[in-house]
Amino acid sequence: MTQISTLLVANRGEIACRVMRTAKAQGIRTVAVYSDADADAPHVRQADDAVHIGPAPVNESYLLIDTIIQAAKDSGADAIHPGYGFLSENAAFSQACADANIIFVGPPEKAIDVMGDKARSKRAMIEAGVPCVPGYQDDDQSDATLVAEAAKIGVPLMVKAAAGGGGRGMRLVHDQDEVPNAIKLARSEAENAFGNGELILEKAIIKPRHVEIQVFADSHGNTIHLGERDCSVQRRHQKVIEEAPCPVMTEELRAEMGAAAVEAARAVDYRGAGTVEFLLDQSGSFYFLEMNTRLQVEHPVTEEITGLDLVALQLKVAQGEPLGVAQDDVTLTGHAMEVRLYAEDPADDFLPSTGYIDLWHPSEMARIDSGIATGGEVSPFYDSMVAKIITHGATREDARRQMVKALSQTALFGPKTNRDFLIDALGKQDFIDGQATTAFIAENYGEEGVDLGAHDFDAFAIAAVLQHKLRQQAAHGLALNVNPEMLDWSTNANLQTVTQYASLGEATDSDGAIHVHVKQPGHYHVEGAGQEVQIALLAITGDTAKLRVNGRTVDAIYHSGGRNLHLALPQRSLSVTDMTGLSAMEDMAGGGTVVAPMHGLLLEILVEQGAAVAKGDKLAVLEAMKMQHEILAEIDGTVETVAAAAGNQIAADDLIMEITADEAGEEEDA
Repeated sequence: MTQISTLLVANRGEIACRVMRTAKAQGIRTVAVYSDADADAPHVRQADDAVHIGPAPVNESYLLIDTIIQAAKDSGADAIHPGYGFLSENAAFSQACADANIIFVGPPEKAIDVMGDKARSKRAMIEAGVPCVPGYQDDDQSDATLVAEAAKIGVPLMVKAAAGGGGRGMRLVHDQDEVPNAIKLARSEAENAFGNGELILEKAIIKPRHVEIQVFADSHGNTIHLGERDCSVQRRHQKVIEEAPCPVMTEELRAEMGAAAVEAARAVDYRGAGTVEFLLDQSGSFYFLEMNTRLQVEHPVTEEITGLDLVALQLKVAQGEPLGVAQDDVTLTGHAMEVRLYAEDPADDFLPSTGYIDLWHPSEMARIDSGIATGGEVSPFYDSMVAKIITHGATREDARRQMVKALSQTALFGPKTNRDFLIDALGKQDFIDGQATTAFIAENYGEEGVDLGAHDFDAFAIAAVLQHKLRQQAAHGLALNVNPEMLDWSTNANLQTVTQYASLGEATDSDGAIHVHVKQPGHYHVEGAGQEVQIALLAITGDTAKLRVNGRTVDAIYHSGGRNLHLALPQRSLSVTDMTGLSAMEDMAGGGTVVAPMHGLLLEILVEQGAAVAKGDKLAVLEAMKMQHEILAEIDGTVETVAAAAGNQIAADDLIMEITADEAGEEEDA
């Protein structure tokens, strides 16, 4: 047995912070690695030492095996924890650690090699007798063979990258004519994300549950499972809400799935933490999906219901010690939920959102694993998940209610987030009833993004009152010898301020003007858009406020910057700009102006200047946060100019091309 004295965490963000937390608790010295983009990131500040490993792009920093190994040597690390993503399921990295006499906190090279390839792993599971989804997973990777095999399998069909995970390199096909393009996109995305364009095909099982089993094995012949997690609520094949136990699990089914997962681990001489993922159909049949040979993002829900620290177990096994936990020792207590807070725009097909973090205000009533901080940045170079919120209760409903409350007390201002969507999803009846499947988001929100409806006027009224108060406080700070008790006081009973919001039209047909009438200090009568509301400001601090709105108490989180105000209310978030006194701004965007929807790498431009295009035609392909996004024409017309070049980084709202609308189209619009 070899004791770990210094642990290098070959990752970033919340998982790096999470691993370091346990390592530090065990007296292990920790080392962070960081790219140019992460020089001042929380995981760097949390570590005992840190090593710079290169520029922001992952293939120039976090994916460089030799650089990571050298960082471990230079910092005196005798072990490396890979976290998840990046090099965590890279067999060559595991072997490189062994060659350098550095402990790899993960399974041996053989297990990663087999299970990290969906084709090989599926063949191995078929041989081991583990139930598998019908499909194609052979070596012939020609487009012609894949198209032919797809026709044999039939639609609906999943085209999937054999390597990697996280929903990348994956396409759901409903029409045989879509297969060639799905193969092209999936292969390109897989090559860019994993350096491996091999694909497999699987019959798509419609509306299954995504249920996974946590397994653990040591080098002394002990292999156990720690129960299951239900990860059915997903968007773009990436998990959004996870929970344990699975709402429809029975003791008999758990024993059967657990035994299959343990057998899968034994088939590849597994060691350490791993997760065997299954699809569970409505009849109770389950099928092997893949095995993740690493710690999962959603491991906290298993920790909450078992009382075990999975990172501590990983370190224990990596040091050659026995698990110390037998299958009969595993008990599941209560219910746990986890939601993933993504920097993304649910209303715009969940496109990633990047930028500076004006305020990170996490709830204090839940476990929150995060790797962000106020003043930091959500970079376009990495995954869009920025934090995880975890709750645990005696029952599933206890855990769900705690989660809704914790989310209502959490705010991330700057980039857009899925916070409001998560609150809304947790309140859907089929989720409350434990009936959510992988079709949950599509069934409840459609295929074109999430529309949560217009904001209530109350939200704009609260924003106007807060801006009134904040400006008043700012003015008072510049004044001399003014008693604070005199604020909001006037001999003129009609004292009022006017705020004009450009976005108020989403709720009403008003011009956005809101009148805040001061009744007495701290009490306001607010009018606008033909509506009225009474607001009392009970308390205000640096980023929170308590108000009484029409007799009901409301807690708010806010951040103010000049004319802009970010506001998070218990159910909805709102960002407004006070346009009072400013001239109207022309809308520079239009159907003929094609701009980047987010920061990213412009992989392809598919049309040239002078080309005729029709609405829906593919114009360009943008890669952001390890996903590829097709940019489509919004009008019929002719490409007037191409302002961007493929292969270059491009910022959100940067011009890509201009399209002149067809005259016929303009006449029809008129």
